[in-house]
Amino acid sequence: MIANVLTIAGTDPSGGAGIQADIKTMSALGAYSCSVVTAVVAQNTCGVRSFQALSPDFVAAQIDAVLEDVRIDAVKIGMIANAGIAGAVADRLTHHRARNIVLDPVMVAKSGHALLDPEAVSAVRERLVPLASVITPNLPEAAVLLDRPDDWSVPAMRAALPALMALGSDHVLLKGGHLEGEDSTDLLAGPEGTQAFRAPRITTTSDHGTGCTLSSAIAALLPHHPMPEAVARAKAYLHAALAQSDALDVGQGHGPVHHFHALWASDG
Repeated sequence: MIANVLTIAGTDPSGGAGIQADIKTMSALGAYSCSVVTAVVAQNTCGVRSFQALSPDFVAAQIDAVLEDVRIDAVKIGMIANAGIAGAVADRLTHHRARNIVLDPVMVAKSGHALLDPEAVSAVRERLVPLASVITPNLPEAAVLLDRPDDWSVPAMRAALPALMALGSDHVLLKGGHLEGEDSTDLLAGPEGTQAFRAPRITTTSDHGTGCTLSSAIAALLPHHPMPEAVARAKAYLHAALAQSDALDVGQGHGPVHHFHALWASDG
């Protein structure tokens, strides 16, 4: 079965993050991608310039249009922008009994530009997190969700997992990419216990859209694999996409990862 996977996110006209990265990732991993736009973002590899959030009613109408017609096997939620959109997404996904929901709590772009209104944090925490099969916060996002200092180590990550699980998702994938060191460690907590995923840190500036790519990869793989295996395969895909990212020449800032590294011939 070819899985149908829905991404709900904002746009990136430079193609490395947001809904464009989600579609590329899902396609590269053999899933058919549907999409719902929450916000139109003016950004490139150098940063976010501005964004326009769509109305909650129109976001809801897009979700209804897809889910009333297409069997959706998994959902990835990215940029939400504001509390109204968070509520609309929660309402419609609950109404349609969506499953295999992967929530990437996008709050700040790599450039530091805020992508979520402050008042929307509680809506994401209270409305969307409890619907999720897994949430995939990085360390700054986890600090916001838990209202704690953004001061982390691997032991601090482990200590924070119970509080993150208490927010209501089935699993938590706490990403340690912001830590220093030769290795990057992510921790997956869930009914199976806690599992660490370690990978050598790749030195590259082509890391635009890594969070979007990882969460989309998990969503594409969940219809066919249990959570720990979906996360392991998604991590392996992202690691290879990062390792091959320098084959691309896109932009003057943080370039994209190579989503189609396994499909495009190495000679171009």
